[in-house]
Amino acid sequence: MKSVQIVFVLFFVSVASFAQEKKWTLKECINHAVKNNISIKQSELDLQTAAISKKDAFGNFLPSLNGSASHGWNFGFSINPITNDRTNQTNQFSSFGLNGGFDVYKGLQNVNQLRKANLSLIASQYQLTKIQEDVALNVANAYLQILFNKENLKVQKEQNILDTKQYDRTVQLVDAGNVPKGDLLDIQATMASGKQRIIVAENALLLSKLSLAQLLQIKDFQNFDVSNEDMPTMLSAILNETPEAVIAKAKENRTELKLAKANLEIANKDIQIAKGAFQPSLSVSYGLNSNISYNKVPFLNSGTGQIDYNRASPFFQQFEENFGQNIGISLNIPIFNGFATRNNVQRNKVNYEKVKLNVSQQELDIERNVFTAYTDTKAAKESYEAALQIEKARELAMQYAKDRYEIGMMNIFDYNQSQTAFVNAQSEVLRTKYDYIFRIKILEFYFGIPLIEKQ
Repeated sequence: MKSVQIVFVLFFVSVASFAQEKKWTLKECINHAVKNNISIKQSELDLQTAAISKKDAFGNFLPSLNGSASHGWNFGFSINPITNDRTNQTNQFSSFGLNGGFDVYKGLQNVNQLRKANLSLIASQYQLTKIQEDVALNVANAYLQILFNKENLKVQKEQNILDTKQYDRTVQLVDAGNVPKGDLLDIQATMASGKQRIIVAENALLLSKLSLAQLLQIKDFQNFDVSNEDMPTMLSAILNETPEAVIAKAKENRTELKLAKANLEIANKDIQIAKGAFQPSLSVSYGLNSNISYNKVPFLNSGTGQIDYNRASPFFQQFEENFGQNIGISLNIPIFNGFATRNNVQRNKVNYEKVKLNVSQQELDIERNVFTAYTDTKAAKESYEAALQIEKARELAMQYAKDRYEIGMMNIFDYNQSQTAFVNAQSEVLRTKYDYIFRIKILEFYFGIPLIEKQ
């Protein structure tokens, strides 16, 4: 029994440690967000609603069929609903009916309603895709922010180690009489500043993890972490494309433009549906009915000269004897309805023009956004390359300052300034690196390259 308990304890410990050690990849984060995001789930329900509306539109082509049945009693003096005879007894009766109808012609409204439903279904799918893309883009940005904060924290910790080594070296120089004792105080202040930067970097990392965990709807954000993926910055060939080529590709692939064009087609169908009300409509109907009476039938007994009662005829016999049918054709010709139909057509035409303007606006937005993204990406690339050069120069300058300080040719203040400049240059390299990566992702996104390949 004790061994079993030990096994269970080890099992749960291993599970817990696995949960804590799990590091999410960008692909896992995006897939999880797309699967669990509330806005996406709402859009998926809207898509289901659109599919149901399509079934409704298809149902307009099918005949209607309704069945009816009733049972009643008449008390006292009344008219028998079956025989139409005046009677002073309780009458019990049943009636049955079956009625059907079919729209032969309705100004092509049913046809256009079905076409509109198909377009609405497509538009709902576009809307869902757009939300998924927006969520994926936000996740990618939050993911890259974590990677940046991780590397920045690593830089600060490495610099703190160097500061500690420099403190030990300064102690040796002070003991040797090469530098004044006051330099130790400056070094201590530098170490304290370095620890401050570490705290700030740790807080920034924690907040960035919290931000992404909230996007993924993960409550245990303290144990949440992402994998240290190698995300190269110089391998994308997107900047080899011209802005015009990216714009043309974006107009082919961007979901918001597809959605706007689908809404334009829907608005056009609304006009056709409204115009259909000007045309006559033709429908046919067919019905079956029968009545059943449960009352005794009165008759004159010739032998006694009195009124006697026979039992009611059998159920199915009455059903057959009282069976009836009806068929009808209905033609409805609209003549005048207070300009309601005309006004409805005009209203839908106005809406069509509004949606048409929205399509034009979406095209202009794509052109502006692509040009902006293209320019931002080139600028980010140049900033990253410049930051690398600055980092290299600051590193050489810091090494030069260190050598001069150790031989007493530079004071501690100037040396610390050189060291701080190098640390800032390292942080700037990281910032520009991940900014460049994100800009590339956005530009590739406009070009039709997905943020991540779907499974």
